[in-house]
Amino acid sequence: MDGVQKLLAVVIVSLTLLLLIVGVQVILIFIDLRRALKRLNNLLEDAILGGGLIRPEKLTGIIEMFRKRKKTETREQGSFQEEPPPSE
Repeated sequence: MDGVQKLLAVVIVSLTLLLLIVGVQVILIFIDLRRALKRLNNLLEDAILGGGLIRPEKLTGIIEMFRKRKKTETREQGSFQEEPPPSE
């Protein structure tokens, strides 16, 4: 019985280590999936927020977004005033 008990102990220890390694790998996969979903969410949020009106190749895209938001807010208040075109 002594040999059977040693064999059983070795099998239990090896299976425990194997399950521990698999568990760590599953956790790492979930973390990677979470990062990918966050990136996708940010990408979709930017696409919806911009509405295709902001050109991403321009460095002033963020400024354009704030200007458009400010004009929209002033239109809603009823006191929208057209800015005169800049003189050259």
